[in-house]
Amino acid sequence: MKLIAGLGNPTKEYEGTRHNVGFMAIDVMSEAYGIRVDSLKHKALIGKGVIEGQKVILAKPVTYMNLSGEAVRAIADYYKIPPEDIIVIFDDTTLDVGRIRIRKKGSAGGHNGIKSIIAHLGTMDFPRIKVGIGAKREGQDLADYVLGHFSKEERANLTDVLEDVKKATALMVWDDIEEAMNQYNKKKE
Repeated sequence: MKLIAGLGNPTKEYEGTRHNVGFMAIDVMSEAYGIRVDSLKHKALIGKGVIEGQKVILAKPVTYMNLSGEAVRAIADYYKIPPEDIIVIFDDTTLDVGRIRIRKKGSAGGHNGIKSIIAHLGTMDFPRIKVGIGAKREGQDLADYVLGHFSKEERANLTDVLEDVKKATALMVWDDIEEAMNQYNKKKE
């Protein structure tokens, strides 16, 4: 079984913000694979189902971004899912909107949600999909930027990138991370 955790912040006020792109990715997969993510367990909204023949749990932690590790650890412990079978999807300000970057493991890179997951799992060795949200403007507060909404133009790019995230995840649930990286880490034309 794989755990696919999309990071974000709960409550209506954060819907559609840059920081919630992980939640948006889970929503796309939920709809595409008919997995209802509506059961509140282990500090997350979760749904169990199948993606490309592989059993999965889709999760949206309700702990708020900076405490995402609490939910990911609780789910992983309950279902006995090792870190290498946890795929985390989150926002990245170093990538342009419309880009994704897949990694097998790595540091938090300054992302508080990933810092929390690393702290709670005790390892950096879990696959992840970084979804580009673009860089903040010079002098702009980072929190204001990531909690802001996408522009109309950015939202158009977001639809395509979330489809790519769904397709990459379908490869990753079968441990084909190399192929996912080869297909989706390249720059879009």
